Amino acid sequence: MRNELLVESVLPKEENDQGKVYNEMQWNDYKHLIAGMTFFDPYIHMDSLSSIDYQKMSEAGVVAIIEPSFRIEPSMIGLSAHKDSNSGLGRWERFRSSQFGIRHYCTVGLNSKDANNEKLAEHVMAVLPLYLRKEGVVGVGDIGFEDQTKAEEKYFRLQLELAKKNKMPVQIRTPHRDKKIATQRSMDICNEHGIDSFMVIIDHNNEETIKSVIDKGFWASFTINSSAKIGNERIVELIRQYGSEKMMVNSNHHGISDSMAVPKTAALMKINGISDKDIKKVTYQNAIDAFGQSGQIYLGDFQEIKDKRNGVLKPKMEHQNA
Repeated sequence: MRNELLVESVLPKEENDQGKVYNEMQWNDYKHLIAGMTFFDPYIHMDSLSSIDYQKMSEAGVVAIIEPSFRIEPSMIGLSAHKDSNSGLGRWERFRSSQFGIRHYCTVGLNSKDANNEKLAEHVMAVLPLYLRKEGVVGVGDIGFEDQTKAEEKYFRLQLELAKKNKMPVQIRTPHRDKKIATQRSMDICNEHGIDSFMVIIDHNNEETIKSVIDKGFWASFTINSSAKIGNERIVELIRQYGSEKMMVNSNHHGISDSMAVPKTAALMKINGISDKDIKKVTYQNAIDAFGQSGQIYLGDFQEIKDKRNGVLKPKMEHQNA
């Protein structure tokens, strides 16, 4: 794609196909637009990505990511599989990401689909508090509803209480089916348990859910990929409509998605006249403000990464005393 296409896209026009612009973006087309920017991807499954993805993300300015617990595959159902999964998040992926100057954090929880296997769910709930105390764990997640069964609600409530007891943020997924109903139900239950909305991140939002999430004071996160119900072609308009105060974007990377979604979305926002201040909030700062409530995220770590990439890292002792 030629750079001229990016220039032509600056003026907002109804007929302008933002999705096409985004999907056709190549690194050389937008790297100058995000030069010097820093990004935080608050929901990405790195298990399906290679080291090359880490390298590209690092070059684009990604300094931190959050990887949520995911559903155990049916063939692997069992407590040992769940332990192996969470251990992988806390050890291997933290090491792998560090090789590329990216801080890896995670959220741990019982997935809503696994909640319907009550034998497994009881075992997982017994060991879950141990994982919440590990370094790099920034929340309970992702949890919520899938089929909106009684079992899902039972373990959703138990995990909310666990998060409340440990003063941890909560990362809530919204399902593909009955998303609006499930989202409203999740927020109502959070309120019933006295969970501060500022401690709750609602993920996989779309145009049906965003207004109620923002109006009720919860964090609204959007997954940017071609299979999501909210696509990249609408995120600019949603930011203009609802502002940047409680919104963030992520790449997810399950399904058809792009590990560079956050930097590319920042470029798309830049093309369409969104201010650098708002871009920073949506692609970096809001994730820190939300998940930093765990006490596990330190801004000095990101500055050290940025300094190191720029070749100006201070001596360790001086950095510690600064």
